[in-house]
Amino acid sequence: MDHFNYRDGQLYAEDVSVAEIAASVGTPFYVYSTATLVRHFQLFDDALDGMDHCICYAMKAASNQAILKTLGNLGAGMDVVSGGEYRRALSAGIPPEKVVFSGVGKTLEEITFALQNGIRQFNVESDSELEQISSIAASMNKIAPIAIRINPDVDAQTHEKIATGKAENKFGIPISRARDVYSKASQMPGISVVGIDLHIGSQLTDLEPFKEAYQKLADLTQVLRQDGHKIKRLDLGGGLGIPYEKNKSAPPLPEEYGKMVRKVLGHLDCEIEIEPGRLIVGNAGILVSSVLGVKNGDNRNFLILDAAMNDLIRPAMYDAYHDIIPVKQPSSPQAETVYDVVGPVCETGDTFAKKRKMPELSESDLVAFRSAGAYGAVMSSEYNTRPLIPEVMVNKNKFSIIRKRPSYEEIIYRDIIPDWLE
Repeated sequence: MDHFNYRDGQLYAEDVSVAEIAASVGTPFYVYSTATLVRHFQLFDDALDGMDHCICYAMKAASNQAILKTLGNLGAGMDVVSGGEYRRALSAGIPPEKVVFSGVGKTLEEITFALQNGIRQFNVESDSELEQISSIAASMNKIAPIAIRINPDVDAQTHEKIATGKAENKFGIPISRARDVYSKASQMPGISVVGIDLHIGSQLTDLEPFKEAYQKLADLTQVLRQDGHKIKRLDLGGGLGIPYEKNKSAPPLPEEYGKMVRKVLGHLDCEIEIEPGRLIVGNAGILVSSVLGVKNGDNRNFLILDAAMNDLIRPAMYDAYHDIIPVKQPSSPQAETVYDVVGPVCETGDTFAKKRKMPELSESDLVAFRSAGAYGAVMSSEYNTRPLIPEVMVNKNKFSIIRKRPSYEEIIYRDIIPDWLE
């Protein structure tokens, strides 16, 4: 469920007309619904009600300060994967004791900064990282709370580029080595082992891979406790998918996920940590674009938009599907046309959809890409010197620009010409 619906023939974001935002801000732009963000966070919170838990939003999905602040005000922690994201979390007012630092390649500077300012835990990915954290923490006379990320060798049955829990993936320590690595960590200076971490992938549409991985986690918890380790926290990662296509079967709901977590892990008396990103913000955002024109080829029609792959790269990178709808509600019945929906970038890959049946559209018509809140704005770029597009947030009948569109001068003058070229 989201809060983008037709009303009086026009698409609305909560109580604000999308066309009104477009007239004020210009296209293309992203717009987020506060009500949808709140609802989706609460679904996870309710799903784990009665269990000691912490929901750490995976901010790599969308990291605008307004989004972080909205979720932080609800009690969310943050899952970060870089020093920049860590700083964003602190800037948004997230207490450092609610920030989990994940990521396969933390730098010495990032580890040091997090220890200086406070951290809930580091999710450790390798022996070398464990040694680095120990060395830095000991030199600072600090204690670094850690969970070791275990690779359970479970196929998440998702896109190969976002699967992270198989043996051939770069993430985590093989589960076969877990006892040895935990034994090593327990004897290292500056280290406090607080739990176990795993994350098997993103956009999962079935609970079975989660269940398989969590059962391995439960068994490992018992073994490590028998070895004398005080395992008090289980970080389950994120990954629960969202419905991108209306006619496809819907992924499991957070409520179903919560029941499965209780069944598999509830007897361990551990704090449960989850790191949802896509499910919280994915359907909370849309990308709005204008039609530049329609070009008729020999055997297809091209719908050319002012949004491009640099604004929303998921279709080009993952062959991802997004529902594309007109902002003005089609009359019924209305003529439909089959389009290849494309952007203006000089790449054949700048294609959002092929042979998509849509209502007939004309120059200057507005369209909206649904389910664009996750991995849209954060993965955008200035390729072809196209400015990063604005982000807008709606709250009931109000809207505000939360990231402005830079001018061409601002982009160009970031470049520095060396003295010898003057």
